[in-house]
Amino acid sequence: MFGLLASNVGWGVGVAVTMSFVSFSGSAQFGAASTTAAGGSVLAAVTTATLLNSRYLVMGADIAPLLQGGWLRRLVESQLITDAAWAIGRSVGSPARIVGAGALSRVAWTLGTAAGAIGAQHLAVGAAAFTRLGLDAAYPAFFLYLLVDHLRRAGARELLVAAAGGAIAVAVVPLVPAGVPILAACAAGLVVGRWR
Repeated sequence: MFGLLASNVGWGVGVAVTMSFVSFSGSAQFGAASTTAAGGSVLAAVTTATLLNSRYLVMGADIAPLLQGGWLRRLVESQLITDAAWAIGRSVGSPARIVGAGALSRVAWTLGTAAGAIGAQHLAVGAAAFTRLGLDAAYPAFFLYLLVDHLRRAGARELLVAAAGGAIAVAVVPLVPAGVPILAACAAGLVVGRWR
């Protein structure tokens, strides 16, 4: 999906694949590409991506106690944390599952980006195909699945944190730039989660 979008906003295969491997964050990549497509500057695209990726600060603090070994191993493993890997790791408390899910995701995401970008260039797949094939709904559906799966096992406290974060994110979406609602939701989660 990202390779298709990147190709349709004028990025080459190399740029799309490099961003997938280095940034490795769908929301940041889609945000940067969408900002560029709307005529935004490189600075605006980088700012959007940075704000969207800032959620990893909270995820990293949460996952840090689970990672094992010296600082170099922990640094490498931390680069494999994604939303899905975090959700999987937190649900089972397994560092091996976090690393495994993250490594598999990185390979699949990078190869998928290459396939989408190459397909868009060589098969003349236009932006309309993105919506016509339902690809625009796949990403939100994936996150909805992660949320539902996590909430099924959640206790009252976790449900309160989720509700507070969701309500705050929805409330501030029309008022602030992209990425800030995620930070506001995380901040609410930290405050409510520590409240007893």
